[in-house]
Amino acid sequence: MPNALIFGASSGIASALAHQLTEAGWNVARATRSPANLPPLPNTADVLADGSTPEGASTAFTHAQEALGDLHAVANCIGSIVLKPAHATSADTWHDIMKVNLDSCFYVLQSAVKAMRKEGGSIAFVSSVAASRGFANHEAIAAAKAGVEGLTRSAAATYAAKQIRVNSVAPALTDTPAASFITDNEAARKASEAMHPLGRIGEPNDIASALAWLLNPAQSWVTGQVLGVDGGLATLHKR
Repeated sequence: MPNALIFGASSGIASALAHQLTEAGWNVARATRSPANLPPLPNTADVLADGSTPEGASTAFTHAQEALGDLHAVANCIGSIVLKPAHATSADTWHDIMKVNLDSCFYVLQSAVKAMRKEGGSIAFVSSVAASRGFANHEAIAAAKAGVEGLTRSAAATYAAKQIRVNSVAPALTDTPAASFITDNEAARKASEAMHPLGRIGEPNDIASALAWLLNPAQSWVTGQVLGVDGGLATLHKR
């Protein structure tokens, strides 16, 4: 059975991914800064670690490998949603957005390639539709997620010879706890649903299933891709 490590494990998307992988027979380690927020899930190894620091990412890999053995797949679901125009974004907020959304991917990548350099494997990140389509008040988060997509493509090229695949998913608004400040507001939710050609916002399982597909060894010829899972928002116009 393949072994996977999921960062940001207490998030809605990561929780759905852990369920999908374990149901498919994977062994899963869940890394989080908030173990009290992890929903119970049998047959998983839980690791207390902050993947947005190099030390935390390295610690998570060490403990995951001790619990599971060699890792075949890694998903970084650490992220945040901050909607502010540039003029209202403080330097501290900017740096925090970059740390959570972009730095975490870089540090997870560093540790992942060290763990996978002999046997290869799959790495998946979470970007955003905002990286490729302009939305008001998304300057900082859009910049961070665009960085994730650039990192994805460059790392995929660097490590292809080692049979390490690197891909990302780019969701639109998804009904997770992190997005509750939007989704719990009926007017905002309806407006968001109306924006999407498929007429609804995303569910965690929508994004998790795309991540699980990318992580699966069966997709051994897929690398350097950013898979839009966004209800058509990035590329389609509603009638």
